Amino acid sequence: MINGLPNNKKLILFDGVCNLCNASVQYVIERDKKDKFMFAALQSDVGYKILEHFKIDTSKTDSILLYSPKNNDLKIKSSAALHTAKHLGFPQNLMIAFLIVPTFIRNWVYDFVAKNRYKWYGKKESCWIPTPKLKAKFLGEIN
Repeated sequence: MINGLPNNKKLILFDGVCNLCNASVQYVIERDKKDKFMFAALQSDVGYKILEHFKIDTSKTDSILLYSPKNNDLKIKSSAALHTAKHLGFPQNLMIAFLIVPTFIRNWVYDFVAKNRYKWYGKKESCWIPTPKLKAKFLGEIN
């Protein structure tokens, strides 16, 4: 579905203007020792394609998505965050244990943080631009 995304990678879609989201992407990059992840802003052409393909309402889900091209699967909200942590090695991979918490409870906490993220962490005027060294991990042009 997405050109340039190998089947063995996972794509993290994030809010490119959110300081918390950008810090989270940088956190994942630093701990992605097995080079599992690629990234794209929700505001990019790739982000729009995935949102449209999965019919995601951005008024209800607007922060992090985890797309797996291997099985055309999309994780959203807390499930996306926990499945990302699963691939980051010890101790981050222990976060997967939170999947036993019912989704509606996990997503209530997730939505509370997401709703307040701009107020608590701020917002950029434009999407974060990766360094030339990290550019290969990112897909899509910003719209």
